[in-house]
Amino acid sequence: MTQSIQNILLVEDDISISEMVISYLSKEGYTLIHARDGEEALRLFNEHNYALILLDLMLPQLNGIDFLKKIREGSRVPVLIVSAKDSEVDKALGLGFGADDYIAKPFSLIELTARVKSAIRRATEYSGSGGMAPLQPNIVTVQDITMDIDNILVCKKGREIRLTAKEWSILKLLFTYPKKIFTKEQIYRSVWGDEYYGDENIINVHMSRLREKIEDNPSSPQYIKTVWGIGYKLGDFGP
Repeated sequence: MTQSIQNILLVEDDISISEMVISYLSKEGYTLIHARDGEEALRLFNEHNYALILLDLMLPQLNGIDFLKKIREGSRVPVLIVSAKDSEVDKALGLGFGADDYIAKPFSLIELTARVKSAIRRATEYSGSGGMAPLQPNIVTVQDITMDIDNILVCKKGREIRLTAKEWSILKLLFTYPKKIFTKEQIYRSVWGDEYYGDENIINVHMSRLREKIEDNPSSPQYIKTVWGIGYKLGDFGP
């Protein structure tokens, strides 16, 4: 199986958009492997390793959401949705099934490139191969949840919780600064490593999914508190 941190799987049936993206990102040093439908994308996904997947939602054969659901059964490769379906429902649907980011058509190639680089950088750090200095201490416990920083492991009451790269980074940020209130802009810049474009839905969906995984009652969260009008903070469990 081919292995390269520069491989990007582009899943897009619009030839003009595909050619534009391939031409631009190839100049940035990436190798683009192009699929024109969901079935072809699934085959190519199983034949190579990828640093990132650029995924359109409206695809023939197998739509983008179904493709995303299939690969998320066993892979955490970062997925950036690139689609003309720009409604809040489509964003929530795509991110809810494990996408890491969302950019709507028409898009700026400069912004697309920045988001691609950010997603790959964060995923590399998450995998432990990015040379990031370990936090001290390397095992952090808050109430019933334990984060093992070195081994990229989160457990609640001894049971492992599987998180996406973005969910891990958000939780690690809150655990590292337990008394700090983070604005959505601060969270986006820290976790996505990019300028904040004011799209609150991306953060809201990730927070919702993270709460579903770690909270006893996601509708009444204890670990991730919303500070209305400001942002989010870690729950205060006291001494």
